Amino acid sequence: MSKKKFNPSEWVSDKTKQIPQSQESLQSLCTNSDIEEITRRIESSSVDIAPNYADWRDLGFALADALGESGRSYFHRLSKFYPSYNQSETDKQFDNCLKAHGHGITIKTLFHLAKQAGIEISNLQIAKLPNCQNGDLAILAKSERIILQNSDKIKHDSDPSSFSEELETTSLPVFPDDIYSLLPDFLQQITRNAISPEDADLLLLGSLVVLSACMPNVYGIYGGVTVYPNLFLFVSAQASAGKGRLTLCRHLVEPIHHRLRESYKIEMEEYRRKQAEYVANKKNPDAEQPQEPPLRTLFIPANSSATSVYQVLNDNKGVGLMFETEGDTLANTFKSDYGNFSDGFRKAFHHETISYNRRKDREFVELQSPRLSAVLSGTPRQILTLIPDAENGLFSRFIFYFMNVRLVWNNVFANDGADTLDSTFCRIGEQFYDLYKILQTSPPIRFCFSKPRQDEFNAFFDDVQKQYAALFGLDIVASVRRLGLITYRIAMILTTLRIYDDGNISTTMVCNDADFRTALAMVNVLLQHTAKVFQTLPQQNPQPASAPEPELLRRQFLDQLPPEFNRQTYLAVAQKLGIPPKTAENHIKRLSSQNLIIHYAHDKYKKP
Repeated sequence: MSKKKFNPSEWVSDKTKQIPQSQESLQSLCTNSDIEEITRRIESSSVDIAPNYADWRDLGFALADALGESGRSYFHRLSKFYPSYNQSETDKQFDNCLKAHGHGITIKTLFHLAKQAGIEISNLQIAKLPNCQNGDLAILAKSERIILQNSDKIKHDSDPSSFSEELETTSLPVFPDDIYSLLPDFLQQITRNAISPEDADLLLLGSLVVLSACMPNVYGIYGGVTVYPNLFLFVSAQASAGKGRLTLCRHLVEPIHHRLRESYKIEMEEYRRKQAEYVANKKNPDAEQPQEPPLRTLFIPANSSATSVYQVLNDNKGVGLMFETEGDTLANTFKSDYGNFSDGFRKAFHHETISYNRRKDREFVELQSPRLSAVLSGTPRQILTLIPDAENGLFSRFIFYFMNVRLVWNNVFANDGADTLDSTFCRIGEQFYDLYKILQTSPPIRFCFSKPRQDEFNAFFDDVQKQYAALFGLDIVASVRRLGLITYRIAMILTTLRIYDDGNISTTMVCNDADFRTALAMVNVLLQHTAKVFQTLPQQNPQPASAPEPELLRRQFLDQLPPEFNRQTYLAVAQKLGIPPKTAENHIKRLSSQNLIIHYAHDKYKKP
């Protein structure tokens, strides 16, 4: 593997270069007096500008690149505000930075870290340069970070595809490939249209959630209460990352929605005819005024008033589906006086009774066992708009999935002349409508796990609950517990779709091993996506800025440890994740005290 320093100028034209490549050009951006001045300001504020290892490493690279050996004293001066500052460890880190020759990190990173920590830099020379105005300093520092993360992995320095491929390695995990061959045939018809692993996950999750709203008479007993398949999903991604393909899943249940609307139209025409007759014969004492038919629909707009949402659910026997491609549509509705049905939304997840007043007839209504499903998508910022903090009850009720950004241009003409994806999904939706009609006329069907699967399920979530509580605190426990219910519901949907495969319809459905394994494998990945969202939300008791490592990194450290290991092994895992040896040792001590690993002999550890 080449140790050559990654040079983006091989691919980027002179007109688009933003990162200076020579030592002389770096010195033109920043003088030694700037470095001395910003160091003094940091010292007077007594602030740690590099609270995690990645920032500390980059700070060393920045000083080594700009000043060489002369940067060592500044590295010590800026590192001493870290609570666990160690002189020898800091010297060793700077030695490594000198040997690495910077890896593309420049002195701009120092000023970016300082500004990020609240240090004023506006009257320094670097802040007066044209390419450092309006937040570009952060963009340049981020660009350097990307280069650093990938420079050690470049296999062919002249091939730009290797750079784009490596950008994907830092993303959140996707579902294991092998679960797709285990899916019911109905879902395989859907996921085979995927164009990437993330897209396959998106189509699978979107399909499961829209179908969860359309499985009448299917239920299970979980925690001693009756539960139905309904799920809430929020797919988050940057603009143009591909989350728009989620709309394909809507086609799967549109046949049900359209037939409900047609039925309502016929009922309304009959109502208007009878109403006209009633008005014409109002003097007849035996005339009976007709009742307006209930509103038949599957989809419920998110920008509806609270009373309207509850009324539609009531008219449709508690069943409804919200499908919004912009998550802030629902967030804005919750903020309004007329549309704040957040409490009802949360109750619907557990099918709890919702009470409301019908203004038209001044009638008090109790909506029993609401069965609402929801599909939302949006940017990460829209999650914060909908869910303001980690203690908000909405957070733990959602499946969260972060789509990875892939620097791949898809062939936009691949289906030119063939059936469109819209027509393909509509055709699959017509197939599902046949199953929907069968379930409508069937007696209640109870879903369940076998006794061995119940024991395995309980053991799995008992272990996960302990791990995540230890790593992220008690606030995440509600999400872990509800992901247990979500796992059960996913398995319920998979088993119901097996009716397509075997034609077996009975009053009891026992989850088979394939569907059980699939559901657990999916939720094992979704737990990590949930943790990602959890860390972006404001915490009730936030960690101090000087926390040495993010909790997610500690979780990754634990996950990547083998079943049995020694000190040499865990230090190798730590190095791979960019965790300093001393921090890794502290992680091992903490994990041992929490019984997440067992220290059973000298230099011998194992996972329970």
